[in-house]
Amino acid sequence: MPAIELSGVTKRFGDVTALHDLDLRVEDGEIYGFLGPNGAGKSTTIDILLDFVRPTSGRAEVLGMDAQANSKAIRQRTGVLPDGFHVYDRLTARQHLEFAIESKNADDDPEALLERVGIPGAVDRKAGGFSKGMAQRLALAVALVGNPDLIILDEPSTGLDPNGAREMRSIIQEEAERGATVFFSSHILEQVEAVCDRVGILQDGELVAEDTIRGLRDAAGTGTTLTVTVDAVTDAVTDAVRDVAGVTDVSASGDTLTVRTESAAKTDVLDAAESAGADVLDFATEEASLDDVFAAYTEKAEVTA
Repeated sequence: MPAIELSGVTKRFGDVTALHDLDLRVEDGEIYGFLGPNGAGKSTTIDILLDFVRPTSGRAEVLGMDAQANSKAIRQRTGVLPDGFHVYDRLTARQHLEFAIESKNADDDPEALLERVGIPGAVDRKAGGFSKGMAQRLALAVALVGNPDLIILDEPSTGLDPNGAREMRSIIQEEAERGATVFFSSHILEQVEAVCDRVGILQDGELVAEDTIRGLRDAAGTGTTLTVTVDAVTDAVTDAVRDVAGVTDVSASGDTLTVRTESAAKTDVLDAAESAGADVLDFATEEASLDDVFAAYTEKAEVTA
C-alpha cells in the first residue's frame, strides 16, 4: 500500500491552475524528495494531502485513506514541519510539545525530543527568544511527536546552519529506518540528494520527471563527465570511445579526452581507449550536480510548454 497516492489531481484558484492532472505515488517507508521552482505547486500538493485545501478534481489518498473523508485520522498518524513555522512567543518549548503530545494522545518525553533535535537546554525557555534555527528545530521536534507513520517536511532546513542541516538529514534517515515514510520538499538540492530514495520534479503543476537521482541524471543526459589522460590521442582512440554504449559526447584536447557518459559506462570507456592502442595514464570523474539535473528538466518543461 502506498503512503501517498494522488490520481488525476487538479487544483484551480480562479483562473490559475496550480496543479494539472497530477499523478503521484510515494511508497511506504520511502524518502521522497519533492522538487520544483517557486510557484510549481509543491505547497498546494502538501495542502491537499493535509486537507487544508480541496482538489478541484481527482483523488488524494494518504496512508490508505481518503484525504478528505479521513483527514483527522490521517493527521493523527502524520508529523508535519510546515514552511514558515511560527512559534507562540509566550509558550516554552516544553509547552509547545506538550500540546502536540496531548493532541495526538502520545506519551513522548518533551526533553527527549528536544535532545534529539539538538536544543535540550531550551526546554523551559519561551520560544519568543528563539533564533530562526532554534524555532526550526522545535518545529521538527513537534513533527516527531507520536512516532508518525508519515512525516511531511516542507523546506526543513530553513534557518539551520550546516551542522543543523546535517543533524536534520540524520534524523530523516533514522525515521525511515524506523519504518516511517518521509515526504521531503526542499529548494536545497544537496539536502535532497543526500537522503532521498526517489525524487519528483514539479513544474507548472505537472510532474515532469520522477526517478532515483542516478536515473534522473542518466535520463537528462547529465550523468558523468570522465576525463581520461592517455599517452596519445588518436582518431582511432576517439572513435572507439565515442562508440561505447552510454557515451553522449567526446572531445579531445592535447593528450586528454573529456567524455560525457552514463556512470555505468566508465569502465567500458577506459577499456575501449586501451583496446584502440592508448595507454591510459590517469582518469577522473565528476558527477553532474542535482542543480544541473533540476535545470535540465525544468528548462525542458518550459520549452515544451
